[in-house]
Amino acid sequence: MIIDCHGHYTTAPPALEAWRNQQIEGLGNPSVSPRRADLRISDDELGETIESNQLRLMDERGIDMTVFSPRASFMAHHIGDFDTSAEWAAICNELCFRVSRLYPERFVPAAMLPQSPGVDPATCVPELTRCVEEYGAVALNLNPDPSGGHWTSPPLTDRSWYPLYEKMAEYDVPAMVHVSTSVNPAFHTTGAHYLNADTTAFMQLVQGDLFRDFPTLRLIIPHGGGAVPYHWGRFRGLAMALGKPPLEEHVLGNVFFDTCVYHQPGSDLLFDVVPTRNILFASEMIGAVRDIDPRTGHHFDDTRRYADAAGLSPDRLADIQEHNARSVYPRLDALLKRQGR
Repeated sequence: MIIDCHGHYTTAPPALEAWRNQQIEGLGNPSVSPRRADLRISDDELGETIESNQLRLMDERGIDMTVFSPRASFMAHHIGDFDTSAEWAAICNELCFRVSRLYPERFVPAAMLPQSPGVDPATCVPELTRCVEEYGAVALNLNPDPSGGHWTSPPLTDRSWYPLYEKMAEYDVPAMVHVSTSVNPAFHTTGAHYLNADTTAFMQLVQGDLFRDFPTLRLIIPHGGGAVPYHWGRFRGLAMALGKPPLEEHVLGNVFFDTCVYHQPGSDLLFDVVPTRNILFASEMIGAVRDIDPRTGHHFDDTRRYADAAGLSPDRLADIQEHNARSVYPRLDALLKRQGR
């Protein structure tokens, strides 16, 4: 089977964005703040958005299961305060859970956290707990920069993040390190901020010793790892200069990369440089790049085509498209086994 470890609900019914806009308006005028009960989205509406979009493309491309989380750019942790983020995260997580309940053999939820700039990450633990225990979430999205492109948070190796890592270790769930919208005009959200964050997160992990304290912690760096595979020699050399063990010993037991790279040469580079066990198939559809590539006649984000054309052995391809995800997401593996898959 083929497991896509990186999916977002980017096609949610318009009522969700309308509710969010009213919530934002209410920050300056509390009299117009909406209640959660004001948001009404039926199962039929959810089904229509999924069947005509993500599910249709999954069927066309032969993808069996998607790890499904709220839209990354909509997380927008910089807006409002912790209470704002908590209410928004709860709503978005519930919608992804409802999708997984409607299509239990095609989608499994991953949790958005109610992060907020300058707020202790420990405040996110209750939502993570709820999503794992009540919704069956198999992972979470962790934003290393809740400020939206100003990088006011400490590095991921800082002890302030440890309460989240402790809960992740307890539940044996991984995190995808994924930023949200950039409000810094110097950084385009998907073209710069996302890729900057991927590269920055990896370097933070190289500089620190996080996995000495959390040997079972697993982090997925999306979008092919940003600049990491292209500059693998630089990171190997920097690890040496910092007195760290080789990357294979220092971080690759705990850090993984997805295949959200939208052209064949880039995908080939990823497969050539990064060990197979550290690569997880993903597409991020329908996401940052939605158009058809005029050079190929296929969608940029049809990442299965790149994997299939990379000349990988059948065993390597199966590891990337299925077995690695089962290992990195053990709760997903357990779900699939309960389903007889």
